Amino acid sequence: MSKTASPNVSEYLCEKIRELRLSFGGHGISQDELARHLDIQTNTVSRWETGAYKPKLKDLDKLAEFFAVSVSDFFPTKEDFTEPVNALLRAAKDLPDEDIEVLRQFAELKRAQLKLKKAK
Repeated sequence: MSKTASPNVSEYLCEKIRELRLSFGGHGISQDELARHLDIQTNTVSRWETGAYKPKLKDLDKLAEFFAVSVSDFFPTKEDFTEPVNALLRAAKDLPDEDIEVLRQFAELKRAQLKLKKAK
């Protein structure tokens, strides 16, 4: 991924889950097999991989344990972000979780407004 463009974290997460599933054990496993191992519905795995659903933290823990990776492997590295995003991360690093959630929601609102503006 280019260091000049910010990665889309959701897309990265979707791709990482799919990549790990398809390479598991050298030959990959089906969405159904992964769902059975995690004790979830098969369509949940499909929705994670398409981005329709985002895995919860407990789901990421299960995925990380199953694939023997760190939860941080599901996210782009700091080096993948542009400077404006790094500045935002530095500014928000000591905020409580509920404030981080407010910032996330605000960012999603701004993205939606931008998409609407471009669609006009």
